[in-house]
Amino acid sequence: MQLVLTNITIQQRHYWLGSTTRGLAFVGSPNGAADEWRHFFPQVTATIDEQANQTAGQALAAYLTGQSTTFDLPLDQTTGTALQQQVWQALQQLPYGQTCTYSDLAAQLNRPQAVRAIASAVGRNPLLVVVPCHRVLRKDGQLGGYRGGLPMKRRLLALEQTN
Repeated sequence: MQLVLTNITIQQRHYWLGSTTRGLAFVGSPNGAADEWRHFFPQVTATIDEQANQTAGQALAAYLTGQSTTFDLPLDQTTGTALQQQVWQALQQLPYGQTCTYSDLAAQLNRPQAVRAIASAVGRNPLLVVVPCHRVLRKDGQLGGYRGGLPMKRRLLALEQTN
C-alpha cells in the first residue's frame, strides 16, 4: 500500500491527510507530528504530494468552519481488523450533533460485553473527524480520550451543537 500525504492548514492548524488509490485513509491531529500516520500504517510507504488530497482538505475545512455537516469522500478503511472496521462503520452512522457512549456502541454492535474492545477500536480510528469518534463519550458522560486532544473534542462537539 502506498500512502500519499498532504499537509493542509485550516484555522491556523496543520493537518496531515493521507490517501490511497481507494480514498482518504488518514487525518492527522491538529499540528500533529509529520509521522503520526506511522502509528496506523507501520508497514506502509508514503510520499508527500502537496497537490494531492485537495478535495479532502476542502471537505475538512468546510466541516471545521461550520459550512458543512457531512463528508462525501471515498474512504479507505481496509487496514483495520474486522472489529475495527465494524466499529468505524457504526461511527459513520452517528448523526451530526448527537453523541453516544462506548456502552451504547457496544450494544448497537451486539457486543455488550466488549466495551473495552469497542473503545480500543474507536481509539484506533485513523480518520479523525471524518469518521466521528469524537461523538463517543464515557458512560458517565465525560469526554474520555481523543487523539486530537480534549480541547479539539470539546470544539467539535460545540460546533455540532451550534449548527
